[in-house]
Amino acid sequence: MSKHSSFFLIAIFLFWMKTYIAYKVEFSLGVKGALQEFLLFLNPLSSALLFIGLALFVKGKIQPIMITIMTFIMSFLLYANIVYYRFFTDFITVPVLMQVKVNGGQLSDSIMSLFKLYDLIYFLDVIVLIVLLVTKAYKPKVQKNRRAAKSVFALAILIFIINLGLAEADRPQLLSRSFDRNYLVKYLGAYNFTIYDVVQNARSESQRALADSSDITEVQNYINANYAEPNESYFGAAKGKNVVFISLESLQSFIIDYKLDGQEVTPFLNSLLKDQNTFYFENFFHQTGQGKTSDAEFMMDNSLYGLSQGAVFVNKAQNTLQATPAILKSQGYTSAAFHGNYKTFWNRNEMYKTIGYDSFFDAEYYNMTDENTINYGLKDIPFFEESMPLLEGLSQPFYTKFLTLSNHHPFILDEGDTDFPAGETGDSAVDGYFQTAHYLDQSIKLFFDELKESGLYDNTMIVMYGDHYGISENHNKAMAEVLGVDEVTSFMNSQLQRVPLFIHIPGVEGNVVSEFGGDVDVMPTVLHLLGVDTRDYLQVGSDLLSEEHRETVPFRNGDFVSPTITKVGDNYYNTESGELVDAAEGKEQTEAAAAELSISDSIVTKDLLRFHTPKDFTPINRNDYNYIKGGESKDTKSSNDTVSEDETN
Repeated sequence: MSKHSSFFLIAIFLFWMKTYIAYKVEFSLGVKGALQEFLLFLNPLSSALLFIGLALFVKGKIQPIMITIMTFIMSFLLYANIVYYRFFTDFITVPVLMQVKVNGGQLSDSIMSLFKLYDLIYFLDVIVLIVLLVTKAYKPKVQKNRRAAKSVFALAILIFIINLGLAEADRPQLLSRSFDRNYLVKYLGAYNFTIYDVVQNARSESQRALADSSDITEVQNYINANYAEPNESYFGAAKGKNVVFISLESLQSFIIDYKLDGQEVTPFLNSLLKDQNTFYFENFFHQTGQGKTSDAEFMMDNSLYGLSQGAVFVNKAQNTLQATPAILKSQGYTSAAFHGNYKTFWNRNEMYKTIGYDSFFDAEYYNMTDENTINYGLKDIPFFEESMPLLEGLSQPFYTKFLTLSNHHPFILDEGDTDFPAGETGDSAVDGYFQTAHYLDQSIKLFFDELKESGLYDNTMIVMYGDHYGISENHNKAMAEVLGVDEVTSFMNSQLQRVPLFIHIPGVEGNVVSEFGGDVDVMPTVLHLLGVDTRDYLQVGSDLLSEEHRETVPFRNGDFVSPTITKVGDNYYNTESGELVDAAEGKEQTEAAAAELSISDSIVTKDLLRFHTPKDFTPINRNDYNYIKGGESKDTKSSNDTVSEDETN
């Protein structure tokens, strides 16, 4: 133990083995074949040598302390990814860290539920190093030169080059064409992925600075070529009506019409399937990325995709947008958002100014008692009850959005909130999901009843959508029991990304719609129902009711679903049978999905809408909006409630 290199080698070996074990135990990386398994085993070594090796440049007795500190920092990054992956089935990126800064204090319940008793093992190597130092089992020698440090650094680079070369051989253009972080971690490792992510984030920030009006030509050509003409039977069918969007937190389509112990989990939503005034889209998929609920909001209001990393709400809140609330201002609409959480969550107080919401009723407007709140904020039933007076006070016609919260991981309620039974799979999240989904359903029924009592119902179009999945792949064992199958496969996981979409319009005959669609398709559908043509707007979605609607539905990671072909990673499946097919059969859909994501990313990352103003559209001025209780945006000031110019700005 007295030799200079032994302490360093112990740190490297323990960290290397720990990381490999974590890859195997905690992450579902889809490793196939001996080469991918070898790369998974190898990739932590170059990272360990590079980052822990930096401590070798420090001389003297402080060197082993620095080795221990670097090991702890790397271990903390690994563990943070483990906890994040347990819920999101994804890896932390730089933009996600910015989201933690915005949302961190309100995530405690979900985060705490993800900790495991055995997690201490992920810091066992750090503990061993500390014990060696404290017990003086290690006696450091003073390093006379930096030759060893330089050699370790060179070895780390060499191993990484070999790693990357083998990865590129197995997955060509790995760094340039893959949207999937699982692939990057599988081939290069979690730590090298972090470096890649930092570079990509810096590149994204530079794209806006270098963009100019010429960049919009390609975008306009693509959107003009792919524009779907509105269906004459439905164009303007809801003209002049109020609009209410309801985000159905974490609600997936498998729960619709599902019975637990003979009881319907969502009886009210089920009744809407048979309602003659309801369109129900049975093949509707969420397309969210790391922004989850905020991504869904962004797509619903803008018909553009969220970012491949992080959230538009956090990273691009200062962009120029042409969202539905702003478009409808020329039609005489006012707009408002209702949310039983605080306005800073997901940076909504800034993003809603860019979107153009006139009013934002957040937690400050609600009775946030312990009895009324759980998890992420106000429970859904008191949320709708307390929202009705605020909704009735708006000028009509209005465009509004309600964000529910109760049906959220870890899917818990207070005693007495519901008498609906929990599941019996043994998985607490899946078992609780049935209760919180039922509670959400009952809150929607209450809201519909109150709309009728208020007199608003007959003149209001109600759009309800599941914002993202609720049950991640980490619960596949329990989900197999729920679905009555032996195993939930990768193909089945892609199909479980279906979320409900209801468009309920009193007085308009609806039906069950089987066409495939996703979040970006809702905005043009709603605007066409309101009689607003979207031809001049830069939107990548297409009207779900149009005879020209495009049915390839891209996911944020580059996969897609369509009526014929589904892509999951490198595999292609027949959508009807679930059987593997040759990749060539999905070539057309692959190209279409990639093009749609690329065009949207160009608009968002380069902020191209600042170079495009559609006819009859008045651009949003963010300074016209403030969401301080007691003050209103300029567009909604009334004679009874005024606000000074200083307050507005």
